[in-house]
Amino acid sequence: MLFSLAGYLLAGYCLLCLLVYLLQRQLIYFPVAAQLPATDPLLLQQADATVLVSRKARDSAQALLYFGGNAEDVSVSLPEFTAAFPEHAIYLMHYRGYGGSSGKPSEQALVADALALYDQLQSNHSDITVIGRSLGSGIAVQLAAQRNVAQLVLITPFDSLSALASRQFPFIPVQWLLKDSYKSVEYAPAINSPTLLLVAEQDEIIGHAHSEALHQAFAPGIATLIRYSGNHNSYLPASQLADWLAATPP
Repeated sequence: MLFSLAGYLLAGYCLLCLLVYLLQRQLIYFPVAAQLPATDPLLLQQADATVLVSRKARDSAQALLYFGGNAEDVSVSLPEFTAAFPEHAIYLMHYRGYGGSSGKPSEQALVADALALYDQLQSNHSDITVIGRSLGSGIAVQLAAQRNVAQLVLITPFDSLSALASRQFPFIPVQWLLKDSYKSVEYAPAINSPTLLLVAEQDEIIGHAHSEALHQAFAPGIATLIRYSGNHNSYLPASQLADWLAATPP
């Protein structure tokens, strides 16, 4: 009986690991529709997808490129970013499967979209500030490690998705199962742009240790960590972001 019980437990554990592997992207990405109509969208044409970018076009050398969090509709942030950054053209990327973009999200695809979008914007804007929130911080870090951005802002960032998942599922070998690991801590040392890490004091999803580990991965003098009152999903006004950026010019 003990042998049979152990066999059932092992089979159940293997089934659980298989389900995590097969359903992992459903557990990572939660696509949402855009609430605001795209009045002047930029359409980024990729080989296997069309990526919609909400924007406020401005004839300016300065631009702001924003990557949102999971289950975030970035279109609702366009009016506020437009008001808070009056000298910048504003670009908010809807991930594949989100807000009118086609395709399915994955780390490789979203980073490729971010790089392609940056390269397209660079023809009109020589000074591009990049902001990434939560999941978007993992995309922003990889972009900044491979392109010369003016400033980088990471809101509720993490060191790696695999580290977060290992904490949440300590009995599952997620480091071997994850397809999308977003190992920001490995890309951070290559970033030379002035960087702000904004960490929520009561973040119930990303523990402080994960944000601090990412902060420590940057080269000395590159990154500054600022704590603010709130939890992971607390509203952080774009005007406050503008003030922090103004205090740390590139």
